Amino acid sequence: MTEVRDWNGRTYRVGEQPEELIGRPRSAVLRNAWAAMAAVGVLQYGFGAAVPALTERNGWSLVETFWLLAVWVVFQAGAGFPVAHLRERGRLGSRSVMVAGAVLCGIGVLSLAHGTDLVVVLLGYSVLGGTGAGLVYAACTSTVAKWYPDRMAAKVGLVTGAFAYGSAPLVIAAVIGLDAATLPIALDVVAVLVVLLVLVPGAGLQEPPANWWPADVDPRAWALARRSNPPAVRDYSAQQALRTRALPVMWAILLCAGAVALFNAAFVVVFAAGIGAGTAAVALAAGLLVGVGGASRAVAVGISERRGRCRTIAVVLLVQALGQALLAAASASGSAAVLVLVLGACVAGMGGGGFYPLFASLAREFFGERNALTVHAVVYSAKAGGGLLGIGLAASAVVAWGFTGTFLLAACVSLGSAWATGALQRPGLRSLLPLHRPMPAG
Repeated sequence: MTEVRDWNGRTYRVGEQPEELIGRPRSAVLRNAWAAMAAVGVLQYGFGAAVPALTERNGWSLVETFWLLAVWVVFQAGAGFPVAHLRERGRLGSRSVMVAGAVLCGIGVLSLAHGTDLVVVLLGYSVLGGTGAGLVYAACTSTVAKWYPDRMAAKVGLVTGAFAYGSAPLVIAAVIGLDAATLPIALDVVAVLVVLLVLVPGAGLQEPPANWWPADVDPRAWALARRSNPPAVRDYSAQQALRTRALPVMWAILLCAGAVALFNAAFVVVFAAGIGAGTAAVALAAGLLVGVGGASRAVAVGISERRGRCRTIAVVLLVQALGQALLAAASASGSAAVLVLVLGACVAGMGGGGFYPLFASLAREFFGERNALTVHAVVYSAKAGGGLLGIGLAASAVVAWGFTGTFLLAACVSLGSAWATGALQRPGLRSLLPLHRPMPAG
């Protein structure tokens, strides 16, 4: 094992193979994280498909039901910072985080299956289940990032994509066959699957040593070759990053973009059924929104490797705005616009999924690797606000304005987010050109 430094001062620990450290290739860790993320994503992306059965069985209003998901998102996104803080200080290992996450996720799904009191389900599903999913999300993404420092954006995009598209089969099945009578047994099965698919892969989620780097990649050549997405000028703590202009701008963009994406994922089933689309069309639209949303993350990361993160984020958000316009058109046209509905769901999913891994990569490239877990956790916490706006308050907006007006508002929010990416500038850079000063007369 040797330590080398690149031109930017970053340290790399080179020479150790994953088989020497954990007895397996790093691809095994990637597969374990992928499976766990695919399992826990159903707590978020499957909720909208279960809303008709929940309201029918429990007598809850649409607004009451969707606030459960809004609070779930708050706790899922909010779990990231304390976990990152403890893990950076060596007080939490990925395995213990995964065990806790599995248990809490199981409690959350069981609460939704058998609870009829809104407060009980809020505590069980939203608070405990949301926290559990946040623990799994944080452990999986950070562990994969440590094992793939040379391809971090692509591999983190792959596992966060599984968080979305892993739910697609269950979403389609729920639209077709879930009702008030079958809800308890269906969710019991889901709870067992989620716990097993987190516990078993979680047992194999091990981390490399600090600053580990794959032996077959020259880190100095890698750093020099990254012209589209160069590394950070220096390492920032979370507190230092908050004092820059870049992090608050990133947070605000992710807040708005996340609100629109969460709105689409939560309401697509209720919306499609409300305009008179048949069961097959509703299932297709919901499945495409979730499936394309997950798959688009890897595509967006690949494009950003060549075109740059900020430029790609802007394009992704413009695509998301187009999706909102198409869904608004479908809402205004009613059941006659099934094709527009399906197309709109596909385009909205394409735009609504791609920006999450891009922001994860951008946080590391702007603020460095040393405190990457806590800095990204601060950025990702914007999703909590997005849940309150895009699910909780959006439910009231749908009741007051209808879906057409709400989708048009979402399109404007996406356009504003795309425009705001122009303010994303790497912190710490200094001008290389001297200021021009006039020569004194005489």
